[in-house]
Amino acid sequence: MYKIIIFLTSALSFLSLYGKDLPPLETVKYVDLKKYTGTWYEIARYPNRFQKDCVGTFVNYTLREDGKINVLNQCYDKSFEGKLKQSKGVARVVDNQTNAKLKVSFFWPFEGDYWIIDLAEDYRYAVIGEPDRKYLWILSRNKTMDEETYNQILLNLETKHHYDTSKLIKTVHK
Repeated sequence: MYKIIIFLTSALSFLSLYGKDLPPLETVKYVDLKKYTGTWYEIARYPNRFQKDCVGTFVNYTLREDGKINVLNQCYDKSFEGKLKQSKGVARVVDNQTNAKLKVSFFWPFEGDYWIIDLAEDYRYAVIGEPDRKYLWILSRNKTMDEETYNQILLNLETKHHYDTSKLIKTVHK
């Protein structure tokens, strides 16, 4: 019984540190959607059920005439010899002041938050999160990212955005 109480106390302490007591997630000040569109390679991500067994993940964003963005997520199933899996969706901007808060839907009527929380000035990398901090992606225009940039992103995620970066899975590309 004593061990259960200790465990529950520890769990509640953890939740208070990494749960609802966190400050609101901040996005970047502005995103030029024309510069943002194109191909991005996943460098790292939080584990999630919809990317189970994915390797070599990349995504293509295409700006539509109506202002929405077509999303094409792709990855290889289990290995680079595996089938190329694709998931098509549509994103819409929900904060027109910044263009940094979007909703993405891969099957109607369900939508998920897609917030751009870090973005290189030259759009060579982007970091995507959501308000509850359950999901996280680090994206790059290239299949690799130098360690200095990656470590700076991790530091920013930990100190400014209060993400637990130990949960990140690095993505392998060929």
